[in-house]
Amino acid sequence: MFSAHHFHHLPSFSKKMAFFTASYYSSFTIIATFAVLALFTGSSSAQLSTDFYSKSCPKVFSTVQSVVKNSISVERRLGASLLRLHFHDCFVNGCDGSVLLDDTDSFTGEKTAGPNNRSIRGFKVVDDIKAAVEKACPGVVSCADILAIASRDSVVTLGGPDWDVKVGRRDSKTASFSDANSGVIPPPTSTLSNLINRFQAKGLSAKDMVALSGAHTIGQARCISFRDRIYNETNIDSSFAKTRQSQCPRNTGGRKNLAPLDLQTPTAFDNKYFNNLLDQKGLLHSDQILYDGGSTDSLVETYSKNDKTFDEDFVTAIIKMGDIDPLTGSSGEIRKNCRKPN
Repeated sequence: MFSAHHFHHLPSFSKKMAFFTASYYSSFTIIATFAVLALFTGSSSAQLSTDFYSKSCPKVFSTVQSVVKNSISVERRLGASLLRLHFHDCFVNGCDGSVLLDDTDSFTGEKTAGPNNRSIRGFKVVDDIKAAVEKACPGVVSCADILAIASRDSVVTLGGPDWDVKVGRRDSKTASFSDANSGVIPPPTSTLSNLINRFQAKGLSAKDMVALSGAHTIGQARCISFRDRIYNETNIDSSFAKTRQSQCPRNTGGRKNLAPLDLQTPTAFDNKYFNNLLDQKGLLHSDQILYDGGSTDSLVETYSKNDKTFDEDFVTAIIKMGDIDPLTGSSGEIRKNCRKPN
């Protein structure tokens, strides 16, 4: 850019013109920089707010909470399932409810993609929430927002932190089987660099990634996703491996058998997941890799010692995750039925 000494030998008028030109280009650069930043930070997420439904559906939060609490009282595991639906929705083309769309004869959605097939669940609870919300205020609340609210209520119901959920998302009219299969959702075999890269691609830091991995303090995994680890990896507690092997045979059978992701308190949202990692009792390869001599070791140690820090960082991260490329304004629609476009 121009600097002061460029003007020193110019006639007065030329000096003024040169100064004006330099100022113009400086202003232009600043404006352009802000425009680029807006593109990368997802300007539409700025349209989300915690009071979006304050006039149009003031009972939305209490309505969702009631259904979530009742469902979890019947089956504790559903809390983890609802939280996972929100994550799998947001990572594929943004938080737009696309993961909820059923396949039809002419359309293949995301439910049967590799990371989701026979793995994501809780759709009946989402249907129940939607029915209750539609009764309270028809055609107002999106399925994408229902997932965001239900995630918070699941965490709180299982003893975790509370936060104000930003809402105002709209629902997509379609879904993408190929995008769900493209690796944007990190598999349980992920390396640390793969995990960090996948999250950074969504605007989430390595710290956000470790904090969100702490959601594995609740829920279960299928034998097929941890079989290789319990038989072939060395960074695993031997008695823990043997216990898991008893339910997950080496070669055949048991592929659907479940094991808790958190050995100590599998239905309570706490920081015990991180204690497990210190003891080499991470169930998935992608769990233990967070504490295996790499760049995230110190974060795992911090969270294992301080549940308040974990709670705060988890809340920060999940709010950021909920901001990933939402549909707002006149984009998308408000689905009447979360399983199909209007």
